Amino acid sequence: MALLADTTPAWREVYGEILDQLVTRFTGYWAAKDWLEQFGDDPRRTQYPEAWYDLLIPPLLRGRYDVPGWTANGVEPWGLQMDPIGADGNLFYKGFFLVILGLHLYVTGDQKWNQPFAMIRDGSNTFTWTHRAIAEHLARQWAGRPEGCHCENTKIWPI
Repeated sequence: MALLADTTPAWREVYGEILDQLVTRFTGYWAAKDWLEQFGDDPRRTQYPEAWYDLLIPPLLRGRYDVPGWTANGVEPWGLQMDPIGADGNLFYKGFFLVILGLHLYVTGDQKWNQPFAMIRDGSNTFTWTHRAIAEHLARQWAGRPEGCHCENTKIWPI
């Protein structure tokens, strides 16, 4: 979107509308569905296809380790954390969301997402964030964990 906006500036308004819709989509339940519904250990972890064990799971952890993609919200020591941004894990979600927020700001120059907005909006599971607050939170997480942030719980990506 940034490249398109720089190449065809007359279309920036259209690209901004697309990015605004993407940001809006990220604030809803369905964007964070896996984090909000994949609780505890994957119940299928002993039934993964053989190829998954060869490629994705250390041999010593076979049958006792979740495949990448299973978020494992609620596992110890972190416990259940329903805020997909404030959680210790869920790096992929907050990272991608931050990229979309940054693209929106770059393309439009509009600071609207730096005003408090509601996330998830599922009764008690409603959380308030701003673009800046998400960036600062993620920076604190990185600074507090030299080994890296959790993508899914139990999986740290150091790069």
